[in-house]
Amino acid sequence: MGPGDAVDGRVFHVKLPGQDAMARRAEEHVARTRVMLPRRVTHGPARQVGKRLLMALLVLAATVLIVWLDRAGYNDNADGEVDLLDAVYYATVTLSTTGYGDITPYSGGARLINVVLVTPLRVIFLIILVGTTLEVLTERTREDFRLKRWRSNLRDHTVVVGFGTKGRSAIQTLCTTGLPKEQIVIVDPASKVIEAANAEGFTGVLGDATRSDVLLRAELQKARQIIIATQRDDTAVLVALTARQLNRGAKIVAAVREEENAPLLRQSGADAVITSSGAAGRLLGLSVLSPSAGTVMEDLIQQGSGLDLIERPVIKAEVGKSVRETDDLVVSVLRGHRLLGYDDPAASPLQLTDRVITIVRAAPPAGSGPSGPHLPHLPHRS
Repeated sequence: MGPGDAVDGRVFHVKLPGQDAMARRAEEHVARTRVMLPRRVTHGPARQVGKRLLMALLVLAATVLIVWLDRAGYNDNADGEVDLLDAVYYATVTLSTTGYGDITPYSGGARLINVVLVTPLRVIFLIILVGTTLEVLTERTREDFRLKRWRSNLRDHTVVVGFGTKGRSAIQTLCTTGLPKEQIVIVDPASKVIEAANAEGFTGVLGDATRSDVLLRAELQKARQIIIATQRDDTAVLVALTARQLNRGAKIVAAVREEENAPLLRQSGADAVITSSGAAGRLLGLSVLSPSAGTVMEDLIQQGSGLDLIERPVIKAEVGKSVRETDDLVVSVLRGHRLLGYDDPAASPLQLTDRVITIVRAAPPAGSGPSGPHLPHLPHRS
């Protein structure tokens, strides 16, 4: 689908704000696609290989020293004497089990030392070399096992496309409301971005989210909700189309830069579309007209502090009451697929199947206990 293609018989033109990270890294996300689980705290590969190399060199140095100190018991077929270079040469070919036979221990003491000391050193040397290879294979097998277990256990998760400013803010809000990090999968075309997500404890999928195979790696077909936070509007449209094709029941929320692109994104399958530039502009305008009102709005959209805007089911004690008689400050009532304002006569009385959108105080920090600050209920409307 291109910027001027038709959707349901209607032609929309997507306004392109300019290149972003997805366009700049096109060659990267086409060439590589993989799932990257959060890594456990381990030493880096370079450090592990360096440690084993140092151990191998120490074993080699110990063998050279043993041969050099007992060089009188060895015979070199070339000149009959064993110098330091010959000791290094003998230690190298012996530890690697090559054994050309040009330098040999001929005295009883030299042969005993070979049996008691050099042979164990040879075994240790081989263990170090083989162990490094085995560890790499074991780590790969362990990673494959973790990936299979992750795929089998993942259900009703959240897929976030884009780990930029918008994506990070959305994830922060989700985590504040109690969603565990294990239930969030991030899709991004930049390997450094996915590595940063892994460092924060999130699972990442490296690749272009407009491709169905990439979204399938994120198990999008089993996701409950999808957040599209790309930098380009046309990319968001393509992701929404692909995601809706793979998962008909998931809730898709997307962000666009230009408001004129919002209808196209809704036609593409998004349930909710947020115009980032328009929302920021309206907040700026509100702050100019009333700085206090702007502060309140900013507080509402910042989850976890001050005032929070939440959606919850109606409890039994509230059934049959007016929206003004609830303990929380109700601003809207969700009845089926209808969103009713608090002042809509149809919103009252509340029904058991309703959901209400309310303004509440943010929960106190964990561990604050009774000694923490008192958080009173918001006052009722008069």
